[in-house]
Amino acid sequence: MCGRFVSASPPDEMAKYFGASAPEALLPENYNVAPTTDIYALVGASTTDAAAAGDTTSEPERRLETFHWGLVPMWAKEQKVGNRMINARAETVESKNAYRASFKRRRCIIPATGFYEWKVVGKDDKGKPRKQPMFIHRGDGEPLAIAGLWERWRGPDKDWDEALHSATIVTTSANDFMSDIHDRMPVLLPPSAWDEWLDPDNDDVDALKELLIPADEALLTAHPVDPKVGNVRNRGEELIEPYEPPASTGSGDEA
Repeated sequence: MCGRFVSASPPDEMAKYFGASAPEALLPENYNVAPTTDIYALVGASTTDAAAAGDTTSEPERRLETFHWGLVPMWAKEQKVGNRMINARAETVESKNAYRASFKRRRCIIPATGFYEWKVVGKDDKGKPRKQPMFIHRGDGEPLAIAGLWERWRGPDKDWDEALHSATIVTTSANDFMSDIHDRMPVLLPPSAWDEWLDPDNDDVDALKELLIPADEALLTAHPVDPKVGNVRNRGEELIEPYEPPASTGSGDEA
């Protein structure tokens, strides 16, 4: 799964990198983005929507917008249903009721500086797994383009003008690099796939599923970070700094 990530780039720079319009609502930089908070996501405009607006001369514009992290299906009775839907498995996005409609028409890209995952490094003195948080990011320092899905939800007592826009991260099986840390990883889209993934007029689910594969082995690098990243109240830049774990002691620390 992917339960924490870093969003540290200024939104105007983020929008420029992805060739999108900047968001109206601005979010602070956050080195410990947690579920149920607001995040940025990139969406594409439909050519049919552009034509309806009278624009037949230019390409539909990508937009960087804010979303609630944790997809709330349209049929949900309560917003808290989304608390369990921060990740969507690539293997079931086409069939699972919560994600099927979004996969067909409401796809997004979630920009990230990197993400965190907890690696099992041994056992504590009680025999329980001892985990070390790792910061995973691109080796060249470029942003990650994480595949996502989004949905509108208005609840029983709201108008569509008040609808909540929420999103989820699509995950897939780990590549060889990530498998040393975790058995899952977010789907990371290369620039060549952005147009195809973001086009809401593209409903070729078979072709879209072919994009949901583990990233290239050479794309990512990782290093240990301070365990205080486990506390969602900690959001500062120091969280991604390399950290030297304390030396293990006793036979109980052996894997």
